Amino acid sequence: MPPILRLPDSISASPRQPVDRDRLVAGSPCQAVDNAYSSPDQAFHCGIWEGDVGAWRVRYTEHELCHMLAGRVRMTGDDGSDAVFSAGDSFVIPAGFEGLWEVLEPARKLYAVYEP
Repeated sequence: MPPILRLPDSISASPRQPVDRDRLVAGSPCQAVDNAYSSPDQAFHCGIWEGDVGAWRVRYTEHELCHMLAGRVRMTGDDGSDAVFSAGDSFVIPAGFEGLWEVLEPARKLYAVYEP
């Protein structure tokens, strides 16, 4: 039986990478991901993400559960939906969501992603 895995609450040593220029909308944000676990079939992943202030286009093919550990982000859908999330908030981004991911204050989140 596989062991239970304790997730970290911060990034260990992952290098920060700039957001792809073709998706960048505002600022010059960098982000880091520390993927703590991937299922054997590579359909489920979870870990910690951190991002700097800025905005970029997103297009989700996966379902993602997010729990904000620090900072503040805004999600604006191409359908006109708009939501702001802060430390302590949890939310789901369904596959098919397209829009803008905007970091309003340096942010850190716990994520769980399912890729059907």
